[in-house]
This record gives sequence, structure tokens and C-alpha cells, in this order.
Amino acid sequence: MENVFISLLYPSKETRELHRDAANRPAISDKVCDALGLTDMFALRCSVLSDFFTEDESVLRYRQKTFADMLAVKELRETLDSIYPILADIHELRHMESESGPADSYLYSITEIELYVSCIDTLAKGLAPVRGRLSDGAFAALTDVILELFESDYYKELNKKLSALSQRVHEVKSVTIGVNLDAGMVPASAGVISVNSEPFKSGKLLDKILRLSFRNDASTCIAELTPIKRNGQSDNAAEAMTAALHGAMEDIFRSSVKGWRSIVGEYVLDHTDFLLQLLPEIEFVCKATGVLERLRSHPGCEITVPDIRAKAEKAFSAKGLYNPRVALAIEDEMVVNDLSFDEEGRIFVLTGPNRGGKSVITVAAGACQAMLQLGMMVPASSAVLSPVSGIFTHFPEEADDTIDKGRLGEECARLREIFNALDGYGMVLLDESLSSTGACEATYIAEEILCALAVKGVRGIFSTHLHDLALATASISERSLSMGGGAVDTLVAGMESGKRSFKILRAKPDGKSYARDIANKYGLSFENLMGEQEK
Repeated sequence: MENVFISLLYPSKETRELHRDAANRPAISDKVCDALGLTDMFALRCSVLSDFFTEDESVLRYRQKTFADMLAVKELRETLDSIYPILADIHELRHMESESGPADSYLYSITEIELYVSCIDTLAKGLAPVRGRLSDGAFAALTDVILELFESDYYKELNKKLSALSQRVHEVKSVTIGVNLDAGMVPASAGVISVNSEPFKSGKLLDKILRLSFRNDASTCIAELTPIKRNGQSDNAAEAMTAALHGAMEDIFRSSVKGWRSIVGEYVLDHTDFLLQLLPEIEFVCKATGVLERLRSHPGCEITVPDIRAKAEKAFSAKGLYNPRVALAIEDEMVVNDLSFDEEGRIFVLTGPNRGGKSVITVAAGACQAMLQLGMMVPASSAVLSPVSGIFTHFPEEADDTIDKGRLGEECARLREIFNALDGYGMVLLDESLSSTGACEATYIAEEILCALAVKGVRGIFSTHLHDLALATASISERSLSMGGGAVDTLVAGMESGKRSFKILRAKPDGKSYARDIANKYGLSFENLMGEQEK
């Protein structure tokens, strides 16, 4: 079984190798993952989420089958959870070998073979019963490879030899050491005389009484050697004793395992390499599936397989969209919204009351796009999406600690950095940007930024309290369209009877309506105030 390639995330060796270079992945950084709440949702340990983003449509469709199988066949999750610690042990063993440098460490070889056999056995027993329920994706291919290995004569012979050899290794409980003395009773040389299946017994009287045995035999010590790590013994002396015993044990098993070196090198190591390649993929797939399962079980939330469109279409249309980070943090039913970027609006200026859902929907759009580009189902009831070349965020919590409200230059420099990194296929999400200056200056700068972004052709949301900016979108859009760019439109966070509805509407804003509702709610309208006075 030469040149075997199996991946849960990539349909070919070429696509996996390509994605190992960050330059070939979309620009969705770890900082953006933090801002969108994805880092905490996935909580990966042996990798980072940014390693797994892709804009390759073939890779995305391949992963959709992987996640469909994971959600439909619960036994897959149980099997992967079982082999993950085994693969982690193999990885750690390889690390120990490289650290200690025993190129001919036969005991390590035996241990790695045992772990390999345990991994294959676990996979075969977990995957074989569900083979008929799998799609034609990664898990079907993995199952076929594992079963071919498991049923091969070579593997059966390996298992038989391992059983005999490992039994001998695990039966070792003690060794008998012989020491030659010179004429002055000084140790001249030492060596292992025998390997024993029983631990040695203390020769102390109390131990004899407890055992009701007063006979000396070959397993009873007359006097203990200086214990390793005894007080006063130097670290060098302790290490020397340990190294000597380790070397002796290596020599003892050398003859038994020496004939296996070709097997370890040509067979076991090759196949553990193939399995170790899956270690970060298994963690990601299991964690991502856990996220999807929790979202699916939340009241009012759905997850859907997005309809993937070509990157050039710049498609983003989601119905029943919600913020997954918020959904996982609350028990109440989620308010969902519809959001579409189209010819009438590639960029939106989103206004509305404080705590009315502006930041929530902005993050929801980014999280939905990012989950698409992980190959996952997305937090919506239906979605038509194109991959983007990158997601860029400018949120208040991302601001550098050195930035205060008097340092507008720092904020503008960051926005310029984002603009320079964008191409026409990117997504930019701005939340309360330019809040470090007055409304007049902020509105002017924002108009310039929005027009430049629209001309570049990106998709984006600018969530803001700058109501004058929202009112200026028609002129911004006209300017952009005259230069061959895209349109700019408005979204508003809804209010109903003075209360936040958390519904996001594609409509023209009326800044006074929010103030009017709030004034009425708290009895601060002119009519309320004068009416109270007259009483």
C-alpha cells in the first residue's frame, strides 16, 4: 500500500501541500478569528484555526461531505475521539526519540508498534460497521484503507510477533545485576546477569514477618544499592546510573528486535506517518462538529450547507442568519435576520440604537463567511456564498492599548493598512470606527473610505452612530458607480414601541426616530415633560 493519501480536509496531496503555505490561504488571521469569536468557540490545542481556511471550491465541497458524515453518523465522532490520544502518544514518542537521540532504541520501536496496532484496531472496529452509511468522501476512503491494512496477512503477522515480543517486555519486573570487585573490594565492573518476571523482595526482617517467609532466595536482596536520587547524590551520578540501566536493557532486547528494524522503518513508520498527518485534522473536525451540534440544538437556530458559488460572483445571501458566538452564550431563542450583498449594495452603512444588534449582525456576517471557508455548515436557514480572498475587521476591542480618543491618526493608519491588504474579493467589517474624533471629521473621513472600498469592489459593513454618514450613502454610491465601483446602501437596527427588536432592516435611516422612541420611553419628550408639569 504505497503512496497512500488520506485526508479529512483535502481531496488530494497537492491541495494539502498547497495549503500548508499561508500565502496560498485566504487572509483570515488569528486576530480576526478572535474578533469574530471563533477562537473561543473551537478551542483548538494542537493547531490554530487560521491553518484551515481555504478559498478552493473543490476543497470546500470535499469538507462538506466530511462534516455531513460526522453529523449523520455519530459513531465517527466516538471513533475519532478514541484514536486521538493514541496518535498523540505516537507523536510524543517521536518527540522523545528525537530529544534523546537513540537511533537504535528498540524499546521505543516496540512501543510505537504497539500504539500503531492499537490505532488500526480501533479504527477498523469503529469504521467497518458504518461503512455503508458513509458518503463517497474522506471517511469512506479512510475506512477502505484501514480495512485493507487490518485484513492484510502482513498486518496479522506483525500483530502475532508483537504479541509475543511485547509479552516478554511487559513481563520484566526486575533485573539481577552482578558486580565484580577488585582486591580492595572496589567495584571494577558490573553487568546485568538476568531479567526477571518477579520484582525483588526486601531482606528486611519486618518484610519477612509480613510475608511469613524467613528463607533467602534468588529474589531476596541482602543489601540495597544506593537508591537513585538519594539525598546528597549528584544529578550526574543519578543520570549515569539511569543511563547505564537503560543501555543494558537496550542490549538485552537488541537481539529480539533487531530483525524488526526493516519492518519499523519500511512499514510501521510509513503508516504511522500517514496517521499522524491526520492528528490536527481530527482535532479540528471533532471540535467543529461539536460547534455545529450545539448550534443545531439551540432554540430558533438552524445550520445549513451553503450553496457555494464562484469567487468571481461575489455572492452573499443568507436567510435566518445569526451570530453563533451569541447563540452559544445564551439560552434564549435567537433573533435571526436576512442579509444579502448584491448589485444594489456591496457595502452597507448600518445605524441604529445602542445595543440594538448592530455589532451582533456585523460579527454574524463575518462568522458565516469564515465558517464557509472552513468547509462547514453555516449559521443560517439557507445561504448562497462565494469564497472571499480575506476577511478584515476593525472592532473597538481590537484597538491597541496605546490608542486613546485623542489619537485619530492611529485609527486612520490601521484603516489604511486594511485597505492596502484588500483586493476586490475581500470582506471588510468595521464597527464604530473613527469614534476617536468628532462627528463632522469622522463623517468626512468615513465617506472617503467607503467610496474607496466601493470602487475596489469589496463586500462590507460599517456599523456606526454617524447618522449623517448613512444619509450620505446615495451620493457616495453615485460617486463610486461613476468610477466603475459598487453601490453603497443602508441597514437599520429596528425599534418597536421604544424597544429594540434586534431585527436588521434594509431601509433608509431616520436618526430622530430612535431618539424619539427613547425620549417617549423615559418620559422625556416635550409632551411628556409639559404634561407632567401641568399635573
